[in-house]
Amino acid sequence: MTIRPIHLLGSPALRERAVEIEQVDDELRQLARDLFDTMHADNGIGLAANQVGIARRVAVVQTEEEDALVLIDPVILEREGQVKGEEGCLSIPDIFADVERSARIVVEITTVGNERVRVEATDLRSRVIQHEIDHLEGVLFLDHLSPLKRRMLMKKWKKLRKGTKGHIKEVARPATGTPVF
Repeated sequence: MTIRPIHLLGSPALRERAVEIEQVDDELRQLARDLFDTMHADNGIGLAANQVGIARRVAVVQTEEEDALVLIDPVILEREGQVKGEEGCLSIPDIFADVERSARIVVEITTVGNERVRVEATDLRSRVIQHEIDHLEGVLFLDHLSPLKRRMLMKKWKKLRKGTKGHIKEVARPATGTPVF
């Protein structure tokens, strides 16, 4: 089990567009396992590689016990409907807001077996996939909010972070609480 440090809001890694994967190899498969380990240890349901400081287009999602999904070079092909729901982020702990997302998506991904496949997602799974794809583009859920709401949450973030330095969070052991993206 390898748990990696998570980059927090303010880290340049979170604003960097991740690069496409040239080859699915054992190193990439290990990164996916590390992402799952880190996500589970921090009580998450999604995690992108740039959240652990690696600018590669890979993310993991698991909204239910049996629906673990590795997203390699994901591309959303179809979107349908709109729904608003609360989101949080492992890179912005204790900050939550309602974000509007597509209710249903079809995403094309490369699997760890190096095949291109299409995956349909609705509800929470759709929301988490969209959230993680945003991370791969250097976009945070805060970017979907009105300027007023974003300023309010940034003020709260600064208050929560007062006295702490750096933009890296060590994840030492499995956490408890509400799962976040």
